[in-house]
Formats: sequence, C-alpha cells, structure tokens
Amino acid sequence: MNFPLLEWTHLPIGQNRFAVSIGYWHDPYIQHLVRLSKERKAPEINRGYFARVYGVDQLMKAFLRKTECNCQILNLGAGMDTTFWRLKDEDLLPSKYFEVDFPMIVTRKLHSIKLKPVLSKPILDLHSEDTLQIDGHMLDSKRYCIMGADLRDIPELEEKLKKCNMNTQLPTLLIAECVLVYMTPEQSANLLKWAANSFETAMFINYEQVNMDDRFGQIMIENLRRRQCDLAGVETCKSLESQKERLLSNGWETASAIDMMNLYSKLPRAEVSRIESLEFLDEMELLEQLMQHYCLCWATKGGGELGLKEITY
Repeated sequence: MNFPLLEWTHLPIGQNRFAVSIGYWHDPYIQHLVRLSKERKAPEINRGYFARVYGVDQLMKAFLRKTECNCQILNLGAGMDTTFWRLKDEDLLPSKYFEVDFPMIVTRKLHSIKLKPVLSKPILDLHSEDTLQIDGHMLDSKRYCIMGADLRDIPELEEKLKKCNMNTQLPTLLIAECVLVYMTPEQSANLLKWAANSFETAMFINYEQVNMDDRFGQIMIENLRRRQCDLAGVETCKSLESQKERLLSNGWETASAIDMMNLYSKLPRAEVSRIESLEFLDEMELLEQLMQHYCLCWATKGGGELGLKEITY
C-alpha cells in the first residue's frame, strides 16, 4: 500500500489544479492562481478532492438558496480558492464574500489579482464606488474582500473584518477546509465560539480529518510529521461524534457530520461514472481508507425561519 500518498490529502483545495486539468470539475480561474505541478497526483487523491469540492459546494449552495443570497460568506484559510469568481459566473454571489488567510498568502493572491484582468475585472465590475481599498495585505471592495490575518488572534480578526464592513446582522456562512486541525483545540474552540457569538444567524462548514485514532490515522500523522507538518488539533478528530461535540459545545445549536466515503456513496451516479472514467484506479481499498479519514461537518445557529436546520446530506 502506497502510504506516502497520505501527505497530499491535507493540501488546500486551491493547490489541486491537476484534478481540474484532467476534468474532475470545471474551474477556469485556478490556472491564474496556481501553477500546474509537474507531479501527477494519484487517482485516489483526485477522487477525494472531487468529493470534497462537491460536498462543500452542495452545502454552500443550499445556504445561498435558503437565504436567497442575502447573506455573507467568510472563507477562513481560503488560500488560492476561486469560489468568489465561480459564484459570480453562476449569479449566486452573496451580499459580500470575505476571504481570510495569513498575510503572506494574501499578498501572493493579491499579486495575481492585480496582474490578471480575468480576476480583477469581476471585482471592479461589482464595485460602484470611486475608491477601492487596497494595500499589500488587503483588498476591500463592495462585494469581495480579501485580508491577511491570523485566525488564532480573534481580536485582530474581528477588528479587520469590521473595518471591511462585515455585517453581523446578515446570515453568515463560515467555511474552514483543513484549517482547524492546524490550531490547538483551544484555539479552534475560540474561533468556533467567536463565530457562534458574533452572528445571530449562521452556518459553519468544516472539512478535515476524522477517525485519526486508528492505525491508518496514525500513519497519516507520522507521514505529515516527517514533513514538518504537525496537526496541532488532531485530538478533536477522533470521530464524527467528537467533531459534532466540538461544534455543539462552542455555541452552535445543531451539528451534523459525514465521512467522505459515505458522502461519496451519495453522489449522483452520473457524476461518479464520469469522474471514475477519467483515471483508472486499481486499488479501491486505499480510496475507501482515505475517504473514511476525512469528514464534512456543518453546524447552524438561528435561522429557523430560513430553514437552515433542514440543510443536510
């Protein structure tokens, strides 16, 4: 069994331009933000990425439908994510879309946005005011904001979001993909608590590891540790129950979780046939083990009149 594969599964979704290049999903923007790696990713990894993209996308669009896009989205640890541009193309943009990541990553992304009209024009087209706020670590426009901040520093995060006109009265969707696991349990609890306390109506989507106490999980941890990648928050990734409990104990009213193999089994058959025809996979066992060690969790607070509690898989 090729355990070195495990090192790839924790990468931010924006890094996997390779899966897009061979047709797993459509993203015309990623090529402008991420270089195509010369290294071919394994089919197991690409299928896992597809399930992740599909799963997060379905929950996000359910939230947008329930709120009729009269809401805001906070993408935490967004990296080179392209969701803002893809939602604009689908006419599904929220009232405002925020991205937060470390200043160094934001600087890189801003550099690409400034250089490439295909990225900057959609932002400018939606910006009716004369001045666009922009510096090395931040761009704030009417519908899109990207800012550099450390998610472990809640006062700084809150201050910067307020400066960029975050509206705590609007229904708010927060997304964190492979983010909380890099924080200590205390730090991620503080972030979840802040999110639950800051918005009257909100939903939180979290994608990360699960079932990390078994042998396969331990090998994943060792693989990453050898590459100086420490999962500081792995103790909260013991089970689907521990994932849900973390959300409920930090102020969220409902919490659901599904492992990615279960989610994969619920995907539309036509889509599964399409992606499975893209690459030959000779070992289904590894795909199943990988998928059983990642999960999608979502929690809601308020929004009874909108039906947020009904959002499910």
